[in-house]
Amino acid sequence: MAYCQEIEAVVQSLRIWMRHRTSWRDALVDPRPWPRALSVAALCLAIGVPVGAIVGLLGGLYGTAFIIALVLGYLMLRSLIVGLMALIGVVFLLPFAALPVHIGVTPTLLNLVLATLFFVWASRVAAHKDRAFQALAPTFGVLIFVLLALFSFISGLGHASLTANVIRHFVEILLSILTFVLVINAVRGVPQLRFLTGAIILAGSAAALVGIILYALPEEMTVRALSSLRVVGYPSGSDVLRYIEDDPSRALRATSTSIDPNVLGGALIFATTIATTQIFSPAPVWPKRWLALMAASMALCLFLTFSRGSLMGLTAAVLLLALLRYRRALIIALAALALLLILPPAQVYVEHFMSGIRGEDLATQMRFGEYKDALILIRRYPWFGVGFSGTPDVDTYLGVSNVYLLIAENMGLVGLGAFLANLFIYLHKVITTLLSRQTRARVSVTSLGFFLAIVGAMVGGMFDHYLFNLVFPHASTILWLTMGLGVISLHLDMTTPGSVDQTSGVPLKQQIDMASGQ
Repeated sequence: MAYCQEIEAVVQSLRIWMRHRTSWRDALVDPRPWPRALSVAALCLAIGVPVGAIVGLLGGLYGTAFIIALVLGYLMLRSLIVGLMALIGVVFLLPFAALPVHIGVTPTLLNLVLATLFFVWASRVAAHKDRAFQALAPTFGVLIFVLLALFSFISGLGHASLTANVIRHFVEILLSILTFVLVINAVRGVPQLRFLTGAIILAGSAAALVGIILYALPEEMTVRALSSLRVVGYPSGSDVLRYIEDDPSRALRATSTSIDPNVLGGALIFATTIATTQIFSPAPVWPKRWLALMAASMALCLFLTFSRGSLMGLTAAVLLLALLRYRRALIIALAALALLLILPPAQVYVEHFMSGIRGEDLATQMRFGEYKDALILIRRYPWFGVGFSGTPDVDTYLGVSNVYLLIAENMGLVGLGAFLANLFIYLHKVITTLLSRQTRARVSVTSLGFFLAIVGAMVGGMFDHYLFNLVFPHASTILWLTMGLGVISLHLDMTTPGSVDQTSGVPLKQQIDMASGQ
């Protein structure tokens, strides 16, 4: 009789599954042993068979990567916030990773993540699942900047050949700029904002940790470690190591997985500034002891890049933090500088920095030459530039280690004016809010961190071109992502009760659900 009852229970469970009258969760916690055991076995088969087939067909490495991509892709289709977290992870940790396939061009992880993000956003808008389109300033200016970039790109095709890679990189730049618009429409609440802020700090500190470890390892091991990334399109061999002025007899420069030390330094300006500012928050996104450790590791890695422009950008951000609100930031900065100067590479760094100030080293002299050539090109084509594919004259070229001159080369003074106008609108809004007696107390530490990160990046952009360069679209993505988060953070400061910096008392799991829910 007991066996008949058990068999009847199993049959009944199968009928329930076939009719979808209950969930897997209900079946797994069924008090009866047979339905529960059958549920576990069925779940193991449902997961194990396809996973085993994928790994068997593609191999361990590619199979695992494909499974992770499927899971992440599913989550990204469910939530824009998950997609933005994936974007943050890619731009900081694997900015140049590409798929091992070729379809005219080689798609990168950045391509896939950006395409998925905009597809999901457009689908939600078309299905009326999102609220009304939000156009916080400077949205209109950003759209004008995109249109000017399109105009310069098309007009520049009259004197330069068009290739699949140029098209792909240009589309990446456009999508990176439009990330600003996506962010201010995807992030509508404090939990989402804090979640993404924490993700930036975590991804930046992870990139810094990788950079420090690779720097400390023997060069042979570093070469082998970085060369292992060739399966995703990274360079391999001894060329993965970067030295001051590309001279192996001089100091090694940290690169992490960013290939170029200056690009790594530029990315760390954003993450280090945001982390440093969060230390002063009454309710930081991470515990303060962890924030201090992460900020210190990122500052150390930035120091090891020997990127003078990045160091000046971070210094400007921290000094402005001390000037605007927290005098203690100056003490922290001086203490960090003193500790860094104790490091063995310190004297080399000081010598490298001072030679740049005096204009004596080769890299600085080359920059001066680039500035001169860029001004010649801008004088010949002042209004809308020469586009992004090439120059009309054989005695000129595209490329200069200054983001503002590079924009003027590509898009002319009109395009440069639009770029600066967008930055001015955002920065002016934050500054006026900070200086007003009625509103300055409402400006959160989170908003201040994004503002200072943009300021630091703009100072660093005086000495490099990665913020608007077809070769480094991820750096441009970090810029517009940060500005979008800064705009929405200030908007939440002014329109929501309480403060972005205040905790809600909600359990961590519920905060995660709130952040990822749409």
